[in-house]
Amino acid sequence: MVLHSQILGSGKPFVILHGFLGMGDNWKTLGLRWADDGYEVHLLDQRNHGRSFQSETFSYRAMSEDLKKYCDEHGLKEIILLGHSMGGKVAMQFAVNHPEMVSKLIVADIAPKAYPPHHQDILKALSALNFSKIKSRGDAEDVLSEYIKDAGTRLFLLKNLYRKDKTEFALRINLPVLSEKIEEVGVALPEDTVFNGETLFMGGEKSGYIEPSDEILIKKHFPKAEIKTISNAGHWLHAENPEEFYKVCLKFLE
Repeated sequence: MVLHSQILGSGKPFVILHGFLGMGDNWKTLGLRWADDGYEVHLLDQRNHGRSFQSETFSYRAMSEDLKKYCDEHGLKEIILLGHSMGGKVAMQFAVNHPEMVSKLIVADIAPKAYPPHHQDILKALSALNFSKIKSRGDAEDVLSEYIKDAGTRLFLLKNLYRKDKTEFALRINLPVLSEKIEEVGVALPEDTVFNGETLFMGGEKSGYIEPSDEILIKKHFPKAEIKTISNAGHWLHAENPEEFYKVCLKFLE
């Protein structure tokens, strides 16, 4: 099965991988800008997310091979590859597995290290959605607001809501598998893996996902890595400061 995508523009292939519980559509605004700059932008939905297939298997190795299959299917070679958070881990895994296929790598707000599970509250909130009772997006947001105080996070999660039929809503994500395999999201890039191509790591100034002490590990796996900080931005740096994010990427791509 091949991943679902939106393809924007034409030119050099530029593949974008969303984060945990996201979808390719989260990147549409920036994707359209890069399409205007002469890139063929591929906004992918990863397995168990968005409109892509659902599977009991959920690991970075599997998601990296999903991307390989997608590139083969679409005849993509020497791609620019950008991944955010979980998507950044997939992008790193793909780059070390298939270095000949990646011309430039961009990793947004994640390091190659292991992270402890920290999405439990969000998964608990999503699990609390009882679709026999929820009749509108507002009903769903009311439930989420009991668990999640941040309105931006709630809106991000509500993008997963869709009408299964005239009477019932559902979630696009495969919540049972993602909840069960949550440990997989935090695993480190395998030791002794290296990508020698041009690489940009970007961290949000207010995020904490990439710490100064991570530079040694980043350079071990990605010897040519540049590390930049996006000001006034947390983990969703591309949404919180899209202008600076776009400019830093563009400079790197030139």
